[in-house]
Formats: sequence, structure tokens, C-alpha cells
Amino acid sequence: MDNFSYRIILFAFIFSGLHAQNPPPEVLQLSIYAPQLATEKNIRVLLPENYRESGKPHAVIYMHDAQNLFDASTAYAGEWEVDETLKRLSSDHIVVGIDHGNEKRIDELTPYTNEAYGGGRGGAYANFIVNTLKPVIDERFNTYGNRKNTLIAGSSLGGLISHYMLLTYPKTFGGAILFSPSYWFSEKIFDLTKNANTTDQPKIYLATGSLEPGSTVPNHQRMVSLLRELGYSTENLKAVIREGAEHNEAFWRSEFPKAMEWLNDHE
Repeated sequence: MDNFSYRIILFAFIFSGLHAQNPPPEVLQLSIYAPQLATEKNIRVLLPENYRESGKPHAVIYMHDAQNLFDASTAYAGEWEVDETLKRLSSDHIVVGIDHGNEKRIDELTPYTNEAYGGGRGGAYANFIVNTLKPVIDERFNTYGNRKNTLIAGSSLGGLISHYMLLTYPKTFGGAILFSPSYWFSEKIFDLTKNANTTDQPKIYLATGSLEPGSTVPNHQRMVSLLRELGYSTENLKAVIREGAEHNEAFWRSEFPKAMEWLNDHE
């Protein structure tokens, strides 16, 4: 277990109904009750530029820590620029961002408990996304809704819960973007991976910065070795240790377009 401190975002976001800041691209905000967590969750939905005109279904990326994805004014330490990136790439993905729970962030994004940091409500959070949120998104928006066109993405604890969800709900998610995943939080994530069904492998883009703290880099290497042992090929698994990158939004912002381009090339 590492003894470096883990940041918790404490600011509160005030729900405003519709984020109409210079569309396109268009970011809508929804408030959806999560019975699994007994709370309202703020959801930010990025629609591609051509969404209303195209009339065709779209692939969906579910992403955590939505406050950091689209808007610098709500981001903890700089936004990912997901909307600008997808527009630049001419991507027609819908992005569904789930706001983290502020002081409950660690609880929601960790499927296991940790002696030092607690946590462990990630199973309920994942259940909310798959069984409450996704049906609403598929009903309200023009999506494919199938496994092949449904991705999960996140960084740090968001990378941990994304890895967990990818393997726990193999019929729901066909791929994942995992940035700097917090595998140090629990040994159980390695056990889950070791025992996962590998007959229909998802696509995984796994990236970690070479300057990340604690055991982040060794755990990245350990997870990659395990996945290779389980038969993941370069077609299904792209693993990168990015030289000079740290555990921060600047790294994840710069890596996001690379991940999207790789996933698009390996559909």
C-alpha cells in the first residue's frame, strides 16, 4: 500500500439545467436519481456537432469526474478538453460524463475497501451507470446501445473503476480508456483480472506517466504482464508509459486524443 496522499475534490457544483456555452459541440446537463447510491447524480452529455442533423445512431463513451472533462471553470486543475478534442478528430461519439460525488468521490470510484482510505461503494456506482443511467441515455438519445459501441473511460480512481466495470459488465462495455489507474488501492483488482472471462476480449488503452508517484508505474507494468499472459494481443491492448508525464489533467488531456485515435483504428 502506498502512503502518498490522494486528492479529494471538495468543491460543490450547482446544477444549472443546460450548459449552452457556444455550441456546437453541445453539452447538456441532466439530474438523475441513483437509487443504488441514494442520491441525485449530475450528468453532462456531450452531443457531437452533427448529432441533430445526422439522424444516425452514435457510439457512447461513459466517463467519470465529469467536472474535469469540458469546462475549466468546474475543473480541479485544468480540463481535459474532451469537447474540443472530439470536434477536432471529427468524432461522432456521445460522451456521458458522471459528476464525481465531491467528498464521496473515493467511495464511489473504488469497488474495494482500503485500510487507509476506506472506499468500497464502487459496485453500487457501477450498478447505477449500467442499470439506471445507461437505459436513460439509450432512451433519450440516438445510440447504438450495444457492447461494441459502448466504452468506459477514466483516470486515477476513475481508471480503477473503469477497469473494474469493463470486466464486471463484459456484455455492456466493449472497450476502455484507463489513464493512471489506481491499481495500488486494492490487490483485488488483479484477482478480478486474473479470473475474468477472456473469450471475448474488450479493447483497452492503458497509459501511465513515467513520473507518477508510488507504485503506479510498477502496477501498470504488472497489469500489462497479466493481461498479456491472459492472451491480450497488441490488437486488443495498447499499453503506454508516457515519458515525462505526471499524475495530472495535463497528461490525461494530451493522451485522450491518442487513445481515441487508437480505439477508432481498432474497431
